[in-house]
Amino acid sequence: MTEERQLNVLINNAGIMMCPYSKTADGFEMQLGVNHLGHFLLTFLLLDLMKRSAPARIINVSSMAHSWGSIQLDDINSERHYHSRRAYGQSKLANILSTRALAKRLKGTGVNVYVIHPGVVRTELKRHMNIPLLVMWKIVRPFTKTVVQGAQTSIYCAVEPELDAESGGYYSNCSPASCSRAARDDVMAEKLWVLSCQMLGITWE
Repeated sequence: MTEERQLNVLINNAGIMMCPYSKTADGFEMQLGVNHLGHFLLTFLLLDLMKRSAPARIINVSSMAHSWGSIQLDDINSERHYHSRRAYGQSKLANILSTRALAKRLKGTGVNVYVIHPGVVRTELKRHMNIPLLVMWKIVRPFTKTVVQGAQTSIYCAVEPELDAESGGYYSNCSPASCSRAARDDVMAEKLWVLSCQMLGITWE
């Protein structure tokens, strides 16, 4: 990125779901590492460039599955107990909480941040689902979104002029949406922010 002079939109969309327990090369639980910490670090590394490029926008892709989990500060890597569904929920909840915390830190910089639920999209993300969930998937599949449809809320948050004055919100179907009570906990958002910085060995002012 040293050759790039401008970056106006960053969409953090990497994700895995409900995989067997494993860790990243840095020792993080895989879903937390890919879905949350990877986005957190990439944003940190690109933020100075985005500030220089302002106005700019950051879009974090979360999920309605954020309601499946809670932030386990004392066992963030699920080492004492692992449940793939709850660990996925924790990582998606972390997306929303970190977006809220980042929006506060970016106030007045010209860089806005949004977090979205893309919908239930027909991708390979479901490849680790167990048999009961795969049966349920077959039932709901006619009501799911194509990849193009699933991208619409990310695109909306990236380009919609009416969002110029908004930052930190949660969106679905190209509109503001409701998230869980846990996802609105600003005290937990700050605790997670501090822990994420410690885990990654970064100082984010």
